[in-house]
Amino acid sequence: MASIIESGWRYLITNFSDFQLACLGSFFIHESVFFLSGLPFIYLERAGWLGKYKIQTKNNSPSAQEKCITRLLLYHFGVNLPVMIFSYPVFKFMGMQSSLPLPSWKVILTQIIFYFILEDFVFYWGHRILHTKWLYKHVHSVHHEYATPFGLTSEYAHPAEILFLGFATIVGPAITGPHLITLWLWMVLRVLETVEAHCGYHFPWSLSNFIPLYGGADFHDYHHRLLYTKSGNYSSTFVYMDWIFGTDTGYRKLKALKSIGDEDNKKQT
Repeated sequence: MASIIESGWRYLITNFSDFQLACLGSFFIHESVFFLSGLPFIYLERAGWLGKYKIQTKNNSPSAQEKCITRLLLYHFGVNLPVMIFSYPVFKFMGMQSSLPLPSWKVILTQIIFYFILEDFVFYWGHRILHTKWLYKHVHSVHHEYATPFGLTSEYAHPAEILFLGFATIVGPAITGPHLITLWLWMVLRVLETVEAHCGYHFPWSLSNFIPLYGGADFHDYHHRLLYTKSGNYSSTFVYMDWIFGTDTGYRKLKALKSIGDEDNKKQT
């Protein structure tokens, strides 16, 4: 398996420049993973499939979904791609490389764990700041236009927010100067995580059912249902920051009441 990956990587670095791989390659991977993982949730909602796992009963209209996709394409080409291009010199300066040999899985895993920890910390405070009155009204309210989120709404946001919270995702790699394959893997994991958190469905196979402190869709959906400045649940991937600072108390109380209600229903039946 390792030899296959190395052969594929050798083909890439032989036929494309560092700049092409780091900027255009990263953009292509991001768009592919984002839309391929997010679009199915639009079709699930429209078709009504797996409705018993949907967190909210309300559905988004087709026009609202199409508006989201149109704006996303504008933001991705108008904001994300230029950021990738202009940040390339910074990553090169910090030590990013694409040459062989590829880093070991131990190095890749260690760096990605560090990125998750740092991203959770930075994102929490940035997100909490965005829920102050002025910033919510003028910036973050764009993201909250969808009180019933679906996968693609994860990146639907004001351009200023894209830059502001995007810093949380790139600060770890910027510090460590990883191999490009590590950066790509980190990007894929982050995209899949944020799409899942906004998907609007809580399945029996959802990661939050198996990984301690993992937020997931149920945790973040609560954040979207309660608008304005007091929603809580500001965390990104893992929820320990909300637990430490007590900004998930409303969600925990709701879960406790629901659990009691489910137990009463079982006793009655």
